[in-house]
Amino acid sequence: MDWVPISAALLVTGALALCLGAFLLPSSDGTAETLRIVQHQGGQWLTVAAIFFLASVCLTLGVPAILTLFDRRGWALGMISALMLEVGFIGTAGFAMLMVFFRSLVITDALRDKGLEDASSEAGLAVFLAVWVAGLYLGELLLGIALLRARATPRWVPFALIAHALSFAISRFLPDVLGKALVLLLVAGFCGIAIQATQPGPNRRYG
Repeated sequence: MDWVPISAALLVTGALALCLGAFLLPSSDGTAETLRIVQHQGGQWLTVAAIFFLASVCLTLGVPAILTLFDRRGWALGMISALMLEVGFIGTAGFAMLMVFFRSLVITDALRDKGLEDASSEAGLAVFLAVWVAGLYLGELLLGIALLRARATPRWVPFALIAHALSFAISRFLPDVLGKALVLLLVAGFCGIAIQATQPGPNRRYG
């Protein structure tokens, strides 16, 4: 079981990297603003892409630490949530690569305002983004419910995960800084999971 602390540390690292990437990702109000950001803030854009890729790798390697919290209660739902989260984590790596490719199209003048609008509405890209977002938020929601059933962590841990998953419905209506700050709920939840996964002896029951 010596690998559990490493997996738990990677889980926390990935969550923190995801949080940092979310805060550093420039916000835009339209296609023209997005193109301007990529052209004039290319370094920041690539930095965010690298951080998202790092977050994807670390979070993927941190999933085994999550699964150690389930024995019988909540095991099936925990496995389903882990699979959903893996889809979201791998999708995060794909999104990072998409950001790099998008920048290369912009700086070579291969993509302009109208082209960006057409590309963003393309069915394949829309499906990829929908699956990525659904994997992250639905997986997080199911994980929170599974943890409540397993009672393997303090109750604030699954509540933080569930609150962040449900915040997806209202985040677009919030100020930009506040909307980005909601990712701290995810960080808190994953930190709680990592702490509990590294506790010696059998997992305690809560609630």
